[in-house]
Amino acid sequence: MSARLEAEHLYKVFGRRPDQAVERLREGADREELRADGTTAAVIDASFSIAPGQIFVVMGLSGSGKSTLLRMLNGLLEPTAGRVLFDGQDLTALGDRELREVRAHKISMVFQHFALFPHRSVRENAAYGLEVQGVPRAERLKRAGEALALCGLAGWEDSWPDELSGGMQQRVGLARALATDADLLLMDESFSALDPLIRRDMQDQLLELQQSLKKTIVFITHDLNEAMRLGDRIAVMRDGRIVQTGTAEDILVRPADDYVSSFIQDVDRSRVLTASSVMDTDLRGDEADCACETATPDTPFNELCAISARLTHAVAVLDKDHELVGVVPRQRLVAFLGDEQHEPTPCVSPREGGEKVTAHA
Repeated sequence: MSARLEAEHLYKVFGRRPDQAVERLREGADREELRADGTTAAVIDASFSIAPGQIFVVMGLSGSGKSTLLRMLNGLLEPTAGRVLFDGQDLTALGDRELREVRAHKISMVFQHFALFPHRSVRENAAYGLEVQGVPRAERLKRAGEALALCGLAGWEDSWPDELSGGMQQRVGLARALATDADLLLMDESFSALDPLIRRDMQDQLLELQQSLKKTIVFITHDLNEAMRLGDRIAVMRDGRIVQTGTAEDILVRPADDYVSSFIQDVDRSRVLTASSVMDTDLRGDEADCACETATPDTPFNELCAISARLTHAVAVLDKDHELVGVVPRQRLVAFLGDEQHEPTPCVSPREGGEKVTAHA
């Protein structure tokens, strides 16, 4: 599958002689050396690709460069070096007018602060992106109403923004982005200003919408639990660089360095890990009864614990062809729950590392 969005060796440098600064970075200079010369390297050699329909989360602490990176993806900031490709089109090569057309029709942005017009109704706020596109009034109000209904705001169309709670105002911002039917949504700390319960509700809303809309989404956050919950793939940034990219399980099970390891210490692993990341693939005879209740590689960790509690032996993990690909002894589950620093051996399918074992369901 071809990528919907690609970043190729992106750099963003603020200050004097940015092109020279990029060359120095390529030659091995670090951020602090440039800062001493009055130059700030906000993003350094960032590369990734995002498949259609994927939620790609960029996370990092304040000052890591994640918001600057996001603004280069839709041309709000021009890269000092590197390219952004959207459906194969080089956005960095477009003129201002062409770039505005792309932003108006193909890329929508949802900001941290709701940015609603106080003198416009909820429906008119949701229709604003369509107004920019030049869509006739009747059509844009109809589409805005449909987007508001998708976001759980049916019945609030004629209200004013100050009559809505913070969570509801953020839903209007999301509806405004969805109404344009853009292929790509850029979400910059979109839920960070919300209370924890409302924030989780908005995460649920986004995941529910994604099930049907299948948008390509770049989501910026400093909250690791939010990243783990939303991201199909996650990029971890530090000091302007992407230090690791992978699934939530990749990052939890195989952190790239000590920085990532320290970052994930407080994550509730039981909400992220699945059978594939904890199973033992070193199969040695009858270690599990495959005639009893079994799991699949995608079985969530919490559900795996419940299955294990009902059995007197290890849980068999079967793939879609009912072939045994691993087992999960109870003591392995206990180890994962009790030792936050436990790192399992990377999983290798028996078909890659040994004879295929077929189980009969």
